[in-house]
Amino acid sequence: MRWQTSRSLLQATIAVAVLVPLGASATGLCIGPSFLRNVTTVPTDLDSHFRYLSSLLLGIALLFVSTIRNIETKTERFRTASFLVVLGGFGRLYSLLSVGHPSLAHLGGLCLELGLVPLLVVWQGALAHRAAQGVRIVEQPAA
Repeated sequence: MRWQTSRSLLQATIAVAVLVPLGASATGLCIGPSFLRNVTTVPTDLDSHFRYLSSLLLGIALLFVSTIRNIETKTERFRTASFLVVLGGFGRLYSLLSVGHPSLAHLGGLCLELGLVPLLVVWQGALAHRAAQGVRIVEQPAA
């Protein structure tokens, strides 16, 4: 696959995938934990903590958005945001194993966190490597 095609596909994939945490974080921030299934009574501290974590999720999503343009040069930022998402995925996996199966939406989140995001890290790394090789070739003096 051509470098430019790979780059465009990665950018589009990130742009579509980031809609999930943007939507979830905005909903969590605005509505609080009451949007989750079977939640009727929400203690004040739980609401505060939930909205705080939703704000962090929004920040992570915005980090990903900030990598879309010139994705081949944003490796450190992309990997940092990805590390945070994968770490959260391990927390979600721990909950699944110790407490039980969450809703389908949360299982989908788990698949994104521990499946899609690591694949995107590999894809972005390969793209960045190819871009760096191309830069070196262009910068070499002519013989």
